[in-house]
Amino acid sequence: MAEAERIIGTPDVGEGAEPEPTEPKGHRRIAALLVVAVLAYLIDLGSKMVVVAKLEHQQPIEVVGDLLKFEAIRNPGAAFGFGEAFTIIFTCIAATVIVVIVRLARKLYSLPWAIALGLLLGGALGNLTDRIFRSPGIFRGAVVDFIAPTHFAVFNLADSAIVCGGVLIVLLSFKGLDPDGTVHKD
Repeated sequence: MAEAERIIGTPDVGEGAEPEPTEPKGHRRIAALLVVAVLAYLIDLGSKMVVVAKLEHQQPIEVVGDLLKFEAIRNPGAAFGFGEAFTIIFTCIAATVIVVIVRLARKLYSLPWAIALGLLLGGALGNLTDRIFRSPGIFRGAVVDFIAPTHFAVFNLADSAIVCGGVLIVLLSFKGLDPDGTVHKD
C-alpha cells in the first residue's frame, strides 16, 4: 500500500534510509577561484606599478617590431577608449561583477569554472583598483593600459584575464558544464 501512495518519480526511501544528498559530489572550488583571482590581480597590479614607474612619460618600447609595443596610457573609458564620460558606470559594472562572482562561488564545484571565474574576478579587481585609486579621483580613475598591438586597442593584463575568463565560460557553457559540476546536454 505504501508503494502505491508514493508519487511517481520520487525516490523510494525506506525506514532508516538516508535520502541522497542534493549537492554534487566533490569539493567546492572556492580556494582555486581565490588563488587564480589573487594571482591575476597581483600580476596585473605589479605590471601596472612597473609601467607607471618606468614607462609613463617615456617613449614606447618596441617588443615585436611594429607589431607590438609597450606604451603607457591612461584610459578613463572602456575598451577601445569608448565611454570616457561613463567612468563611474564602468566602476559600478566592475563592482557588480565582483558581487555576482562571490555569490556564485557558494555553488562552485567545477575546477574549470573556478579558473574562469577567478580570472574574471582578478581582472575586475585589477581595473576596479585603478578606477578607485588612480587620478583624477575616487571612482573616476583612469585605468593604466600598456600592451599596444598594431591596429588594436591598448590593454592591460586585467583586460587579458577578463577576456580569457569570458572565453573559457563560453566554452564551458557550450560543453554543457555548469558551475555546480553538473553536465547537461541541450
